[in-house]
Amino acid sequence: MTTETAAPIPAEQLTDLVADYALDKKAIDVVSLDLRGVSGIADTFLICSGNTDRQVKAIHDAIHFGLKKEHGTLPRRTEGAVEARWVLMDYFDIVVHILTPEAREFYRLEQLWGDAPRRVYEPGPDAPSPVGGAAEALRNDRRPPG
Repeated sequence: MTTETAAPIPAEQLTDLVADYALDKKAIDVVSLDLRGVSGIADTFLICSGNTDRQVKAIHDAIHFGLKKEHGTLPRRTEGAVEARWVLMDYFDIVVHILTPEAREFYRLEQLWGDAPRRVYEPGPDAPSPVGGAAEALRNDRRPPG
């Protein structure tokens, strides 16, 4: 859900923002799956892991509050935040899955959607961050680097 004052964020930029916020909280194995033409559920799944349920919750909070504060964007719904083993955040065009490594191995989402093109997000000095990366580009009305 988007507030009345916020312009909708294109799906590709929203995916990059979510990945940035997740990486800022040290998410591991951050991958997006392009589901256009493969499924009608969403355009993109972004899947990442936190080593513990606490880290899964911290990643969820960073995404939720970052998109709300910086872009006026809220998920349509969120599931699993209490248990924090698998948190699902539905942002209409993209669905975010934050899982513990054990839950990720058990549910194997990447294998279920194996035909979908994928993009791997890596942390590093050149990786965009919520401050100065994709989020900054949106504030300045320009495309993010990369």
